[in-house]
Amino acid sequence: MSDVSVQRLNEIFDTPIATGSETFEPAGHDVVFENVGFSYDKQGEATLENVSFIAKEGQVTALVGPSGSGKSTCARLTARLWDHDAGSLTVGGVEVLGVDPEVLMSDFSMVFQDVMLFDDTVMENIRLGRHGATNEEVLAAANCDEFVSRLADGYATIIGENGARLSGGERQRISIARALLKDAPIVLLDEATASLDVENESKVQGALSRLLAGKTVLVIAHRMRTVMGADKVVVIDGGHVVEQGSPSELLAAGGLFANMVSLQSKSAD
Repeated sequence: MSDVSVQRLNEIFDTPIATGSETFEPAGHDVVFENVGFSYDKQGEATLENVSFIAKEGQVTALVGPSGSGKSTCARLTARLWDHDAGSLTVGGVEVLGVDPEVLMSDFSMVFQDVMLFDDTVMENIRLGRHGATNEEVLAAANCDEFVSRLADGYATIIGENGARLSGGERQRISIARALLKDAPIVLLDEATASLDVENESKVQGALSRLLAGKTVLVIAHRMRTVMGADKVVVIDGGHVVEQGSPSELLAAGGLFANMVSLQSKSAD
């Protein structure tokens, strides 16, 4: 084994296991960042610094900014996939660092561009959203009959490694069906339709509208046209919040968000 491999193994073994309370009783599901800081390398440059914003329950909050600005980091800190180094990050008034990660995750659904599927049936891939769900509950959440009915064995069809026998849109709809089945109060969404064609994007957006209703929604946005319906936009640049407000307010302000919208519009034309 190389010295690099040994060093990496030592780093993994030395990483503390995150712990916390096994009870989580938030007062609602507002997500509040207050002067949050984070660095991948504790002695290195900060990835996030003094980040403050509120994602309100029942609203869609979009995180936008240049590539590498810290959008995905904010989402991962919210679900305690990583732990912030400074400031306060609360869900329903409860500091996430004090909650066991598995317990906290029960209140989160995540839909990302890169869908993870298994070489099993459509039914079992959806059931991963809530273990123990009945077939009837899976079918009620799925909203996938339109394409599943064309498969050889319907919901009993084996879909191949990572859904190899399905299109990108069909794979994404299974991912959303999982989240619908889980029905968690907080949804982290990483622009799930970015890589889809227009027809599949329309079908996926319909499923998403069911998923997001009434939830606290944090969207990592790459395409500006998809955030125009958001209740709030938080613009992150270089690990700092540089603007926040409604899409119309930020367009009128003429700052980074307005510039990004203009550049993407010109590129599309």
